[in-house]
Amino acid sequence: MSTNGFDHVYMETHDWAASVAFWAALGFEVEFSTDHGSGMLRNPAGGPTVFLAQQPWEDPLAVELYLAAPAGYEPPPGVEVVHPFTPTHWGTQVMVIRDPDGRRLRIESPLE
Repeated sequence: MSTNGFDHVYMETHDWAASVAFWAALGFEVEFSTDHGSGMLRNPAGGPTVFLAQQPWEDPLAVELYLAAPAGYEPPPGVEVVHPFTPTHWGTQVMVIRDPDGRRLRIESPLE
């Protein structure tokens, strides 16, 4: 079973408003936002979404790539699993894998 390709890019920011303005200038629109400086942006032309999450100024910022997978997904032999599927607070499950160069990727699928 294979993944369904890239779903979204998770990007942390120190300035929610400035980041939203940047992505809007690139053609993205806010699909939804929370009351704590985070939300999803989508480009009407399609492709993966961008999820922005504001972090405190003293914290380093992360960027994570999320692949989508169907329920019941199992990684193929040879793919290093760093963390097996774990339920999220938004109703999915996420697995962390590592590519041959040591980069971590996340795979998100529906809860079984």
